Amino acid sequence: MQAQPTPNIPVSEFYWTLLHKADKKFSKIRELPYYHRNRHEYDAYFYKVFKVYTQLWKFQQENRQKLVEAGLRRSEIGEIASRIAQLYLGQYMRTSEASYLSEAYIFYEAILSREYFKEGMFQDLGLASKQLRFISRFLMVCLLLNRREMVQQLLNQLRVLVDECKRTFQETDFKEWKLVIQEIVRFLKADTAFMNIRPLRYSLVLDCHPDSLPHVSTSVAKRSLRLRDAILSSYHHNEVKFSELTLDTFRMLQCLEWEPSGSFYQSSGAKNGQNGAPASGRINYSQDIADPTLPPNPRKAVLYRPSVTHFLAVLATVCEELPPDGVILIYLSASGAGMYSDATSPSTLAYPSDRLNPSRGQSKGDGSSFQAGCLQFGTHGNGGMNSIYPSDLVPFTRRPLFLVIDSDNREAFEAINGVQRGETPAMLLSSSSSYHIASIGSSRQSSGSLFTIFLTAPLQAFCLLIGISGSDIDMDTYNKAEKLLSGSFSDWGSTLVTSDTIDPVWAQILSDPFLRRLLLRFLFCRAALSLYAPTFNKKEFIPKCIPCLPASVLPTTAACQTVILQIANVFGATGKFIFSEGLELPENRQGDSESMSS
Repeated sequence: MQAQPTPNIPVSEFYWTLLHKADKKFSKIRELPYYHRNRHEYDAYFYKVFKVYTQLWKFQQENRQKLVEAGLRRSEIGEIASRIAQLYLGQYMRTSEASYLSEAYIFYEAILSREYFKEGMFQDLGLASKQLRFISRFLMVCLLLNRREMVQQLLNQLRVLVDECKRTFQETDFKEWKLVIQEIVRFLKADTAFMNIRPLRYSLVLDCHPDSLPHVSTSVAKRSLRLRDAILSSYHHNEVKFSELTLDTFRMLQCLEWEPSGSFYQSSGAKNGQNGAPASGRINYSQDIADPTLPPNPRKAVLYRPSVTHFLAVLATVCEELPPDGVILIYLSASGAGMYSDATSPSTLAYPSDRLNPSRGQSKGDGSSFQAGCLQFGTHGNGGMNSIYPSDLVPFTRRPLFLVIDSDNREAFEAINGVQRGETPAMLLSSSSSYHIASIGSSRQSSGSLFTIFLTAPLQAFCLLIGISGSDIDMDTYNKAEKLLSGSFSDWGSTLVTSDTIDPVWAQILSDPFLRRLLLRFLFCRAALSLYAPTFNKKEFIPKCIPCLPASVLPTTAACQTVILQIANVFGATGKFIFSEGLELPENRQGDSESMSS
């Protein structure tokens, strides 16, 4: 219902009362954690806060002249719009519903185009700080929406503004904002156009529609699980990041969402966004979010340098709310660490009952592997408060888990298999040694994890492996390879679905489009690294999956090797791989001498 002042209350007094009410509610919701135990309680409070700001926004629009005469400044209007955008962004981070992200973009775009904070900015340090924070938040939204032209525009504005502020407010130190600029420049240098040739998100133009995915026989898969929640966390020394979003978690976050500009992409003329958001001659971003026939995005919790207590609290909350047909993806990317010398450290706290799993009759997880190390999500020497151990995850194996461990200490997490508390987790484990691509100077510090790139942008990862960077890629050649890889994924998916030997742990997740895609990309990664000459027959460079997948998709099979041979041949790089003797291109076997090489 539209808020209106009573006849006895002046418009300005009613406005300031409504503003005070909104500010109090905004402060309270900002202090609430994104990963609240009762999501319905959080949602209810969010809508209360949002309702007040909607009333406030409409009221100032309808009574603008009277409020301006009473002293309302343009910057105060901008502050309301900025807070509405923050509410939308926060709700996106909680729910992963892309419509909230697009609405945040609409409000931030309005603030930018109408220059709400410009007037008097260089006479008021507080106003200048609001403009800097607004641009920084808008940058994050544009990154998440992959609107790179706007990112570059905002970056240029941020540079100019920081330089101007340094000259104007000479007594103030702006080193922090210089670091923000350095962060985003480094981020964009790593996340290039080459890395985004095709969307990292699930696109119906390029990927199979969920309804068309083949189903596993019910005799193999007793149930069909869906990815409902994901916890994403990455920490490496000097890793590429912007704010609290690292390059690796940024790529994984996108990989677990639907691409808004797929076959249902729409654009339109000037329209209003939700709740009266201003717009002028722009695309209606709220219309290009999702095909209504598709399920919602899985919820994602992105944790930056989490303490183990915070990580476990979030994981416990997600497990508690997981629906019966749900599976949780946990992505952990961090360097490994060995045992602490302290006898009471977490590394010695493997559960006594884990030493033998009676149901399996073998000491597969005898505790020694649990003590082999952990993943370090912060600085050393803090008593393990930022260290995640395999044993930390064991209690949560009462629910279906899909673990992606990207670490040099992946062996420690293999021990989880055999000591689970009811559900055998599906695990994709990186190689224990990272291959340094010296030819293009690629390293984790400069471009992120190669394993994660294979899972999120597989053909780009293959190109990096063979020494092709974005600057020297031929798009006709790339598209030919992309078509081959897409067909291979379809074939591998059919092989897994029809296999009589596939483990039920994998069979029950093959109908989920996101998890299926990750699994098929893992097969490609494993095959490429297994056959790549510098890493050939070197187990430390080969990723691993637990439980084992059928032998029909092993890198040693002719089918897998042919895929790598075909794609390598497209790029003229067959000499960089070692194949089984007698393996030939399908065209050659059919007597067709035409080369696929560009």
